[in-house]
Amino acid sequence: MDPIRVPADMFRFTTVDRSGLYMAVLQAFGEANERLETALSLDDLRRRLDAVGFVEAIADDDLAASLERMRQWNLIDVVQNHSENYRTALDYERRNLLYSLTKQGEAAFAGVVHAISVLTSSGALQTAVLDAIGDRLADLVRELDSGSDKRIFTVAFELESHLEGLRTNTKQFNGELQRLLRAEGVDLAVFHEVKAATVAYLQEFLNDIDRRSHVIANRIQAVEDFGVSRMHQRALRGAELPTLGGTDPAPAWLEQRRARWEGLRAWFLPIDDSPPRIDQLRQVGRRAIITLLQVLDRLTESRRRASSAVADFRELARWFTVLPEEDDLHRLWSTAFGLGSARHAHLTHPDPELVSYSASWASAPPVEVSPLLRSAGRTERMGRTGSVPDVSALRKERAVKAAAERAELLAAWDLLDTGGQTRTLGQFVDLDHAMFERLLDLLGRALGAAPDSAGVRRSMTSDGRVEISLSAGDPGAIAELRTPRGVFRGPDYRVRIRTVGSRRS
Repeated sequence: MDPIRVPADMFRFTTVDRSGLYMAVLQAFGEANERLETALSLDDLRRRLDAVGFVEAIADDDLAASLERMRQWNLIDVVQNHSENYRTALDYERRNLLYSLTKQGEAAFAGVVHAISVLTSSGALQTAVLDAIGDRLADLVRELDSGSDKRIFTVAFELESHLEGLRTNTKQFNGELQRLLRAEGVDLAVFHEVKAATVAYLQEFLNDIDRRSHVIANRIQAVEDFGVSRMHQRALRGAELPTLGGTDPAPAWLEQRRARWEGLRAWFLPIDDSPPRIDQLRQVGRRAIITLLQVLDRLTESRRRASSAVADFRELARWFTVLPEEDDLHRLWSTAFGLGSARHAHLTHPDPELVSYSASWASAPPVEVSPLLRSAGRTERMGRTGSVPDVSALRKERAVKAAAERAELLAAWDLLDTGGQTRTLGQFVDLDHAMFERLLDLLGRALGAAPDSAGVRRSMTSDGRVEISLSAGDPGAIAELRTPRGVFRGPDYRVRIRTVGSRRS
């Protein structure tokens, strides 16, 4: 990547005197460009300055001098207007010159607007963006098979927009998260609320991120199988780029598309052996949850009132001074000093967070005390350390069993795979009970999904390996499946099952 170089005077207007006027001028030209007005006269510029909220009085000579200075910084371009009819010399003097933003001026204004948006935004981790990326990739795969070039361009453009939104929001949210972890001197109650909301937010985002990442990686690989260069060439034809200034924009456009695609692969399916960035985001989120909980525990401990024997005896002495009767003093003495030893006071509940530290012993749930504490002064017997058993054989047996179960599962999915064809439910014959249960699981997932515009219900397993498409069969048709444990009857749906990496597909 080439180093970033900014023109010397590009943002000079932000540090000199009257920077507010220069910023207002750029904003006035930006508002005019929104209405497709690229050139403004001095009178037009004054009206635009009032519209953007610049109310400071300024003479024509000062405004013209400011525009001339901006022209020297290559932010403003000045041309003569030869298309007007001027009736007086004053009219010619005021309307002859037209001012417009140069390309550097447009970039400077866009940079300032982007900087303000970054300062006022906090970023977000949105699972909806991951779902949108996966959906656009699925649309792109379908359009590459039988779609138009224009549709491929629009889908690829939407895909890049979602990826850019994911990158921008992730960077901003991570920055806010790290600042939250470093925060000092904040109100404890406010920090507790922010911590709880942040932990819940991170847990919701990380809940199903593995499945979404797996689906996106599979669809990226499907586009790679078609050919990324072919996809970009078709998108270029659909973009219908104009040729302005005598230069062909196609090479630069294709180079930018290739860079964006490499960025998408870096997030979900890197070419080298480096971990995907989505995995790094997952690790950052999990570390942040642990750190926030640890910080909260430390703050909670610091809020607890420090107790000491000196403070307790002073409080007891105060009680002795306020009691009026001698009998009350004897009862207080017996209560304070006539008790047995309290060596169990260091014991805690199995889950201390469920019991408030301010709760009294009378209202708190009881703590189990070992009988050895009274007789021997310890809570458990300390014996010799037992020998560590050799579990290598058990570990090997479990690994073999897990591999056999995994092979059995893959074989079952392969047998249920329809090989890209659509079959009726009644055509599934010779099913053992385990395979029948897996078929029922797929049918339940599909029936729980909403139908699309064609009436087809689609769903997939949690690991993203098996996809089922279910549509209505012949009206009134009943499917009958015989298994070793009985007969299953139900509507004869039309079923299409596809397994990722299946030998049939």
